[in-house]
Amino acid sequence: MMKPKEIQFQVYGQTLTALQWEGEGEPILALHGWLDNAASYVPLSERLGRPLVALDFSGHGHSQHRPNEVATHLVDHVRDVKVVADLLGWQRFTLMGHSMGAGIACLFAATFPERVSRLVLIEGLGPPTTESGEVALTLRKAIDDMAALANKKKPVYPDIADAVEARTRGFGGLSHDASALLVERGLMPVDGGWTWRADSRLRLTSSLRLSEAQVEGFIRAIEAPVCLILGEQGMGGNGMFDHRVAWLRSVEVVRLAGRHHLHMEVPEEVAKTISRFLSAT
Repeated sequence: MMKPKEIQFQVYGQTLTALQWEGEGEPILALHGWLDNAASYVPLSERLGRPLVALDFSGHGHSQHRPNEVATHLVDHVRDVKVVADLLGWQRFTLMGHSMGAGIACLFAATFPERVSRLVLIEGLGPPTTESGEVALTLRKAIDDMAALANKKKPVYPDIADAVEARTRGFGGLSHDASALLVERGLMPVDGGWTWRADSRLRLTSSLRLSEAQVEGFIRAIEAPVCLILGEQGMGGNGMFDHRVAWLRSVEVVRLAGRHHLHMEVPEEVAKTISRFLSAT
């Protein structure tokens, strides 16, 4: 398998990292899911054969964490994506996202429609929302969670294999091989073994989310053709995105056998679907 190049970007005072693969055709900027990292796209990269940059979001992978005094919000990633695309010199490109990355990709494609030629979404269509009647309680919980964070410690695994096993039991379930890819990029050495590099704040309650009506506004503003790939045993298998699909102007929905990380576990089928979509006129 082609070895990717490690690259870095200076974005609003932070160093963000990414993996870069060479290829032919229009470049792809790939955005990973919550608590994942750029290695999420290793299984797809060679099978697609296109220039591809997989970003580590702030607080994930090898990217720096946001300053301690700064609250973290999902929409902050949108501005980071724009700076990365600008630094790459990509005026127009394919944008791909998985799960949380798919939500961020939707926000970006809506906000900067002239930059995105095609949009590939894997197990995600827009970000999660909070009902209007729950926003005050959600903010209270987020502030309480932040105050309690200083007393919480990350788990320490004596052996990397223990971390791999723990990751397989994470959200959506994960195969051993896929887990090992994410863990390799997601761990750091500490006294007594290994722990997660990820910013602990990523696990806290979000202080503020968009409403469903606001998400509808973003999705309706997407101009690029969309390929939405859903796993039959994943989040898309229960119809949770069906009402949002109707808001898109141009969309192809493809359901494949697989779980939430199907782009890592059945990359051949996912890559075939993406290649067909990108090759269509």
